Amino acid sequence: MNSNADFALPVPPPLPAKLSALLGQLEALSRERPDRVLRLQGRLPCGEVFELLIYRGFSSSTTHPTAYDPDQSALAEGSEIISATLLEGPIKPGDEIELAGPAPVETFLLSQGWD
Repeated sequence: MNSNADFALPVPPPLPAKLSALLGQLEALSRERPDRVLRLQGRLPCGEVFELLIYRGFSSSTTHPTAYDPDQSALAEGSEIISATLLEGPIKPGDEIELAGPAPVETFLLSQGWD
């Protein structure tokens, strides 16, 4: 007889202490899935709403300016990620295909979350 434990989903790792480390992990996972875009939404420390897209290893903000240096985080420390949505990539404006989410960002820290 099978138990429900046989079908348990993997538990995502805890969030890194630094936001830049979290974005680095998500960017690394996105390099493995060039057919996926991860959209993060949340609030900057100043209270403004942000949207960040992660695609093919890079983060790009659609709502606020970011540094030209790819080694700098696209989000300021203290920013709060409220939700993450996995999209089929590349994105076609007006014809986005949502594959998963909105969900907590931890959902996408494992490669299985990008399937």
